[in-house]
Amino acid sequence: MPNIKFNYLYRDSGNYKKFNAAIFSNPIGIDLSKLESLIKSKLIYETWFYAEEWKLPEIFTDIVDFRIDPTWHEFESIEYTDEPSVDSVNLIAFIDLIKKSNG
Repeated sequence: MPNIKFNYLYRDSGNYKKFNAAIFSNPIGIDLSKLESLIKSKLIYETWFYAEEWKLPEIFTDIVDFRIDPTWHEFESIEYTDEPSVDSVNLIAFIDLIKKSNG
């Protein structure tokens, strides 16, 4: 079963972007469309989330001014991948974190 890659980014107030991805092993074959529906249902306006709340690395740009820059991150996509899983949070735990978030 292929792993799942969660792609996200940080966009500051000047529209500068920084990208990252988390790769989770998928031993039980979780369906991508169902996972994407869950993720989108928990996003802020179907776009943003707090990386810290989902135990993902925060990837702020090099210069951040939180008086004008947001603290949330932007969901980009999920996809199947053959890249190896490197994240400390497993997929089931990640799904539980998403379910518990306020969105």
